[in-house]
Amino acid sequence: MNDFLTQLAAIVGPRHLLTADADTAPFTLDWRRRYQGAPLAVALPGDTAEVSALVRLCRAHRVAIVPQGGNTSTCGAATPDGSGRQLVVALRRLNAIRGVDADNNALTVGAGVTLQQAQQAAEAAGRLFPLSLASQGSCQIGGNLSTNAGGVAVLRYGTMRELTLGLEAVLPDGRVLDQLQGLRKDTTGLDLKQLFIGAEGQLGLITAATLKLFPLPSAHATAMVGVGDIETAIDWLNRLRHRFGDRLTAFEVMDASCQQVLLRHHPSLMPFSAPWLILIELSDGGDPAQLNDALAEWLATQDMLDGVIAQNETERRKLWTLREEISESQRKDGPSIKHDIAVPTSALPRLVRDCAADLNQAFPGVRIVAFGHAGDGNLHYNVSFTRPGNADLFDDEPAVNAIVYDHVYRLGGTLAAEHGVGQLKKDWLVRYKDPLALELMRTIKAALDPDGLMNPGKWL
Repeated sequence: MNDFLTQLAAIVGPRHLLTADADTAPFTLDWRRRYQGAPLAVALPGDTAEVSALVRLCRAHRVAIVPQGGNTSTCGAATPDGSGRQLVVALRRLNAIRGVDADNNALTVGAGVTLQQAQQAAEAAGRLFPLSLASQGSCQIGGNLSTNAGGVAVLRYGTMRELTLGLEAVLPDGRVLDQLQGLRKDTTGLDLKQLFIGAEGQLGLITAATLKLFPLPSAHATAMVGVGDIETAIDWLNRLRHRFGDRLTAFEVMDASCQQVLLRHHPSLMPFSAPWLILIELSDGGDPAQLNDALAEWLATQDMLDGVIAQNETERRKLWTLREEISESQRKDGPSIKHDIAVPTSALPRLVRDCAADLNQAFPGVRIVAFGHAGDGNLHYNVSFTRPGNADLFDDEPAVNAIVYDHVYRLGGTLAAEHGVGQLKKDWLVRYKDPLALELMRTIKAALDPDGLMNPGKWL
């Protein structure tokens, strides 16, 4: 392997090839601190040509590649195994803003650009890139693409699949696929970029993307309201859609347990409590006061337990901070068995009711923390305290997952809505995914990566 590392250093530069344990340590542990790897080395290429040369070298030496963006994966998708034979390829140096075409509402960026940097580049051009995640200061566009990230604005703008116009990717044999055109319409065969979005780096390395921009809203109306049950929340979602159309940008829900976790760690942020809290946001052009008045007028006709409408940007940010702090607060609160699930929005009440009943029967006194993007049916459904003292939580994970996923798939849902599959859910994917769909995915994988060197040990 010394010859391999020497050639690799010649490609990326000695400063950008990390081999010492102290230097590689930040790249070996996932965000949840659940998966720990031991890579052969960490390479930090500086451009697409270096990525291409690196991949060719790895193929010649049969060295597996684990691509990594901001290392914010919650499923171990960007973590190497413990063999000491996998190369982590961190793409943070591919951080150029390649171009902004405001007239075409398009932004082209390198895969190592953080989501926040992409948002800022769009805003500087008077445009909006609408993907919004709690980790936006550290997650990178390449990772967002590889997991088909969604976030809080999917209701209006869609996931990364809908937000991507073009893609550049290095194939497992080192060739570069350049599909960065900023076109909305192209009927010349298959839309190849979609192969790489959501593939978690198993079909190639995404090196750049052309992203879809939108007019920058001048008005927001944001409210936090309490309702008595999830059925009421979904009824509100449908009526808000009817009243405001695509001005309804976000519709987030938080159950009572989620609110208790937030109260423990951010007591000053919690405005009130209810069986379910809903965070509603409208956005549009025009006068902010008019949009606020329209939301206030609608809310005045509804039966709610309590509520507050943000009167300025500071108050709006405070409400969103509350939502964005949930994951970190849960992390401080102790371990939990996490689920990133989705069902049709109409099925959310049944899922919440029936799944909780079965979990409580199996694990009396279990705590369920449920929150997320009810507007698109995506719920972060986290289970803890399955036994007194929570001593054996992960010993109960298979039984908990089976209960949750059985309910999800019975309702036509999915076990991975926006965080991907990675190492965490790969065996469950085999259990629940349609066998023909799995066969087709494996066929594509074998065609593009016959040696199985691209991010092995993950979902395929």
